[in-house]
Amino acid sequence: MKHRSVGNVMTHDVVSVQLRTPFHAIAELLSTHRISAVPVVGATGRVLGVVSEADLLRRYELRVAVHRPPWWSRTSRKVWLKTTGTVAEDVMTTPAITVDVDANIGSAARLLTDHNLKRLPVVDASEHLVGIVSRHDLVQVFVRSDRDIQAEISDEVLVRALSVDPRTVTIEVRDGVVTLHGQLERRSMVPLAVHLAQSVDGVVVVTDQLTFAQDDTHLGDGAEAPGFEALRDIRP
Repeated sequence: MKHRSVGNVMTHDVVSVQLRTPFHAIAELLSTHRISAVPVVGATGRVLGVVSEADLLRRYELRVAVHRPPWWSRTSRKVWLKTTGTVAEDVMTTPAITVDVDANIGSAARLLTDHNLKRLPVVDASEHLVGIVSRHDLVQVFVRSDRDIQAEISDEVLVRALSVDPRTVTIEVRDGVVTLHGQLERRSMVPLAVHLAQSVDGVVVVTDQLTFAQDDTHLGDGAEAPGFEALRDIRP
């Protein structure tokens, strides 16, 4: 199965700042490039934090709320820096939530959703910044023609993964919604076919209209059903 990684969909031209980049310069970058956040990188290119629109806007919220001196408590000191800091190091959110360049797009989507983020810094094995992936980048995965989706399911799922004659299964695709009709040799192959088809980039949902010639579910007792190995290539 072919899967697009984060590195295939990310933006390579990254706008970033240094620890000592002034507050005003960061605001100008966000405005000029119409982006919601910038990664903060060290001298070697490692991601140290992120400054977002929310980090900058928090200054106005906290000016009213903070009245204590910075030594009042450790938490208050952090809040005080958010209010009075003048450089990226003071106002950034750290540690940064990043995603590996080789991670699958599903992992990036979960991070964006779980942490309510719009953009993620993409890093290599050494935690060096190599790109940015946004919600917009991931949405583009679904912008595939129905014909391309149909061809990949036929070639990669039926032929390559399941060794099925594609003429025995009809693949209907409309606006990314896939319907599978036809008969497979074994019952255990039906959920496999559906799962693998659902894993194809651009697929919104798969409707199962498949039947089977032989019920092989009695071969259970801990043994893997024939064709189960096809799932080994699917990363969560």
